[in-house]
Amino acid sequence: MNADQILAEIREANLSYLMLAQSLIRTDREQALFRLGVSEETATLINTLTPAQMMKIATGNTLLCRFRMDDDIVWSLLTSHGKSASNDGVSRLHASILMAGRHQEAA
Repeated sequence: MNADQILAEIREANLSYLMLAQSLIRTDREQALFRLGVSEETATLINTLTPAQMMKIATGNTLLCRFRMDDDIVWSLLTSHGKSASNDGVSRLHASILMAGRHQEAA
């Protein structure tokens, strides 16, 4: 993949992310805040974007969304490394709790 293809993929991901975020916010704001990991102010801004504004923002060369699992504990819980299948649900729940706490810290 060359640089132009990578930039095109980033732009497509940005537009998809903005459209999904706006849809989530309009459908269930509280769930959207948690799932997207954004503040009330950011949700309000995303909710009011016009299609033209979303296209303009999406055409940047920086990915708008980011991973919220930036430590080994959460990654380990999500991938269930070293765990049996029976503990998978508990591990995912634990990871969700950790990420929810980080959302509250950011808000």
